[in-house]
Formats: sequence, structure tokens, C-alpha cells
Amino acid sequence: MTLALETIGLKKTFGGLTATNDVHLRLEKGARHALIGPNGAGKTTLINLLTGVLAPSAGQIRLDGVEIGGMGVEARVRRGLGRTFQINQLFPDLTPIETVALAVSERSGRGGDWWRRVGTRGAVLDEVVDVLERFGLTERMREPTRTLPYGKQRLLEIAVALATKPRVLLLDEPAAGVPEGERHEILEAVEALPKDVTVVLIEHDMDMVFRFAERITVLVAGAVLTEGTVAEISDDPRVRAVYLGEG
Repeated sequence: MTLALETIGLKKTFGGLTATNDVHLRLEKGARHALIGPNGAGKTTLINLLTGVLAPSAGQIRLDGVEIGGMGVEARVRRGLGRTFQINQLFPDLTPIETVALAVSERSGRGGDWWRRVGTRGAVLDEVVDVLERFGLTERMREPTRTLPYGKQRLLEIAVALATKPRVLLLDEPAAGVPEGERHEILEAVEALPKDVTVVLIEHDMDMVFRFAERITVLVAGAVLTEGTVAEISDDPRVRAVYLGEG
């Protein structure tokens, strides 16, 4: 088994509060994995530990077998660890084509002149348009991001993350705040992500989780309650009691 991402005894404390407690995860390459749990379970804290926003109090994080726990955020992105956020982290005045071009240029180490690269280098422009087309954003790619419907903004954030060419992609509640009628676009985009990219989905929309995931990890109070297939998790009485609801 080739592991794309692994945590060993991962722990994070804030004073006397333990937010993440002895978390062990093992994700194979190409996995479609979901992370669920009630509010306050520690899901976003775990993502922040994986991406370097927070430093662990104990434990290890391995990306493709390499320990990354001491690396900064940018170093982890360069090694192939990408993410999205619960709340969009986009530039409202940039257009989608400019936003994705910035991500492509940053990946290639030329972020300082991204505007010149997208305007003069056909390969960069072709890649940017290809990414936008994948997410159904080409028709509005020259409009300011702030004018896009919120569902399109969420798609753009996933597009930006994919433009960094991650090997592991962490999606932190991609459907959060998206109107019900637009959620199918998010699910279709997530389902269509490249098969060689390992995807971890953090989401409260259980229909999306059950349609997307092959395996699910349940966090409660910062610790892993259980892990299993969709069928195993949906039938587990402990999960129903603490999260899904007996009904």
C-alpha cells in the first residue's frame, strides 16, 4: 500500500485544551476520503495542522512518506499539499482568469510577474483556460470575482487549489453557504477531480459525503471515534448517536 498522507499520534493543545488528540490517519494515493464530526470536533484544527497553519504539539505528518511537520505552509504547497477554506480566500477585484494565472505562476516560481506571463505565454494561458473550463467558469472568466454567484466563487477556489497541482487536496466544507440549487455543481466538480489526486473532504452535507467518499473518518472531541466505509459509518450506532441522529 502506497500512502499519500499519514499522521501518527497527531496532537494539538492550546493551554489546557486538547483540540486534536492522538489522531492516526492513513490515506492511500488516489483516495476519496471524508472527515466528519459535530461542530467543535476538531476538523478544521486538524486541517490547519496538516497544512502548517498550526504547529503540532506532538506527533508526525508524512506526505508521500516524508515528514513535513516542521515545514511552513508554502513548503507544503510546493511538496503537493493543497487546500480550500470554509470561507473564500479570493481576491474580489481579480477575474477568474487572473486568479488562476496567479496560482499557476506562483507554482512555477514566477508569481511576481504573473500578469506578464498570462498575457504573453501561450502555455500558461492554455493551462489557465483548461482549469477554468473544468469547473465551468470560462463564460465568466473575465468578470471580477466579486460579481460571481457564491457557488461559482466556491468552484473558483477549488480551481485555484487544483492549479497548484497538488498530490493531496484538502477541501474544507466546499459547499458551505452555497444555495441548495447550486450544490450539485460543487459535488460534480469534486467528483470530477483527477483520480491521481488524493482528496480529503470535510463537509456537513451528508448527501455529498456519502456520494463522494470511499472511506470516512469520524472525529469527536478531537479524537478519532471510528473509520470505515460509507456503509459501516452509516450503520454505526455510535456515529448515529453523536452525529447523524438516530432518525
